[in-house]
Amino acid sequence: MPLDRVEGREKVTGAAKYAYEVEAEGVAYGVCVGATIAKGAVIAVDAEPVRGIDGVLDVLWHGHAVRLEDTGDSELAVFQSDRVAYRGQVVAAVVAESLEAAREGARLLHVEYSPEPHDVELRADHPKLYKPPNVVPNYETDTSQGDFDSAFASADVSVDLTYSTPAYHHNAMETHSTLAVWDGDGLTLYDSTQSHVMVRDSVAQAFGLSPDRVRVVSPHVGGGFGSKLRARPNVIVAAMAARMHGRPLKVAATRQQMFAFAGYRTPIIQRLRLGAALDGTLTAICHDVFEQSSTLVEFAEQTAVCTRWMYAAPHRRTSHRLARLDVPSPTFMRAPGECPGMFALESAMDELAVAAGLDPVELRIRNEPDVEPESGKQWSTRGLLACLREGAERFGWAERDPEPAMRREGRWLVGTGVASSTYPARRRPAQARASVRPAAGGASSDAAAADYLVQIAAADIGTGARTVLTQIAADALEVELARVRVEVGDTAFPPGPGAGGSMGTTSWGSAVWKACRELRSLLAEQHHGAVSSEGLEVVADTSEDVERDEPLARYAFGAQFAEARVDVDTGEVRVPRLLGVFAGGRVINPKTARSQLVGGMVMGISMALHEESVLDPRFGDYVNHDFAGYHVAANADIRGVEAYWIDEDDTTMNPMGAKGLGEIGIVGTAAAVANAVHHATGVRVRDLPIALSKLVGTVSPAPL
Repeated sequence: MPLDRVEGREKVTGAAKYAYEVEAEGVAYGVCVGATIAKGAVIAVDAEPVRGIDGVLDVLWHGHAVRLEDTGDSELAVFQSDRVAYRGQVVAAVVAESLEAAREGARLLHVEYSPEPHDVELRADHPKLYKPPNVVPNYETDTSQGDFDSAFASADVSVDLTYSTPAYHHNAMETHSTLAVWDGDGLTLYDSTQSHVMVRDSVAQAFGLSPDRVRVVSPHVGGGFGSKLRARPNVIVAAMAARMHGRPLKVAATRQQMFAFAGYRTPIIQRLRLGAALDGTLTAICHDVFEQSSTLVEFAEQTAVCTRWMYAAPHRRTSHRLARLDVPSPTFMRAPGECPGMFALESAMDELAVAAGLDPVELRIRNEPDVEPESGKQWSTRGLLACLREGAERFGWAERDPEPAMRREGRWLVGTGVASSTYPARRRPAQARASVRPAAGGASSDAAAADYLVQIAAADIGTGARTVLTQIAADALEVELARVRVEVGDTAFPPGPGAGGSMGTTSWGSAVWKACRELRSLLAEQHHGAVSSEGLEVVADTSEDVERDEPLARYAFGAQFAEARVDVDTGEVRVPRLLGVFAGGRVINPKTARSQLVGGMVMGISMALHEESVLDPRFGDYVNHDFAGYHVAANADIRGVEAYWIDEDDTTMNPMGAKGLGEIGIVGTAAAVANAVHHATGVRVRDLPIALSKLVGTVSPAPL
């Protein structure tokens, strides 16, 4: 049912506390200092003048820092070496009694470097490209079936196309922030994170602690989009400085620093080759990917993986090549792999439809696979065709003139485009605690009159996870929603995976459901539902359930339809209509589900038309590293966005029948917009974003 967010009042009244807002007696402040070279070494830090500033307590750098243990993540080896791997890497931090003093000290701190020649530009023929052992999270790097080369050469219709997407930065409203508080050899971190357990384990390892000595707390997180799935340098700096000075300490990344050490989506170059028979049936598919990572961390985005399951074709090949450059480390960003990969694949499908003289929706329908193409696994459910057909009907696709650049309304050329969406449906092991407490006044003979508390170390990054878990718990307990309280965001609770991969509801929800059903059974057994004064508690673990999952191909699917309007004189692009229909299992809360889908589609419009991190190769940094230069779609950019879904219930995966909707909304949007722009103008833009500079002067206006 469409339930309002259970924490909504806390958030709108300001009662909800985020990491940096937590109060601590005697708190000090740290501000990170980033390198101003792209490669080289720090040879000196002139700390004494800064230490003399009123309120400044200390300057940390590799010559004055706590020695850390190896975590396996070189980004967390803060102040452990003089080496600089990229511009903006944290090389020092100023600690002060006030944030203002720390900022002033960081501004004035002089760091001397020994710079070295750097290499920061990705290209498809880069000499450093290599085949990584796998692509994230653990997919094969390359796959091959049949004889692609021969099938492609003999295809009746074929396209051979190259697409590119720039670097994208997450830019959540709450920047990466940490409050570190030591108590003896125990550490509490109030950290803006998507993965409390992962941060706990990484920090414990870095400081040589057992995980039970570290507690990570953040019941409210102001967005993440993937950048907060791992511990970041701000966590280490806060914990280190707090230990060195024996007092609580806060560190927050500035907006500019979010473009340096907080992660981003790698720029990607993709070559798509599609071969088909005259009727549009695909015979050959090849998807080759070129991307970058830092010299510190190998992160190979799984960009071509979606092509392995999307459409039927007997001859197929995918590959990924990676260049380790002198750049910041990329990381997960909303729908990693599928988002950029489907932009290229769905753009190429549109171009194939034009070459074959077929309707783009019909081309996709003709290439629907009976089983997962590469593995041969049966689908748990696959609702793509239903999404395409319902979306086409709702959008009015049948009225579309297939010829491009034929429709004009005043100064605007008008076109429409379509793209498919997909995202894996996963769940991971999780634990949850469910307890019942007697009503005020002692024991009760009516279990429904008791308070139910559910706890799990899940992360609600603004998706509504806490609300959906409350609904799952109430359903499993068969009690009213008002009797249930769900608490998340604390490693003192039973562990769960991070908020990523669109598997929060499926993973945490399965554990919550199991704990609540077991608690309900226990209540029924004991005194026919009576609750003792001590109450009852159950902790459930889904590890064995996940291991027993049937070997099925599990994915969410969708179809997005876009209308684009292009100004004949300026090349300005508007998207007045964007409609998506999705198949993502059972929708537990229509209100939060629609919010997630619309949010993803808005982010996809932003990707298509606006967002681009611009690298200056001369000094290896992004020149538009703030909201003045990095434009994210705002209200004025977004018109009508509609999200719908078909009835689907996938109980083979979890007792709720859910799949996950947090990421699929972004996946097909950029391609649908790009395809609509082509239909409006006859101009194909293969390199995002679709800036007006790529259209002005190339558009041939249709007659009025």
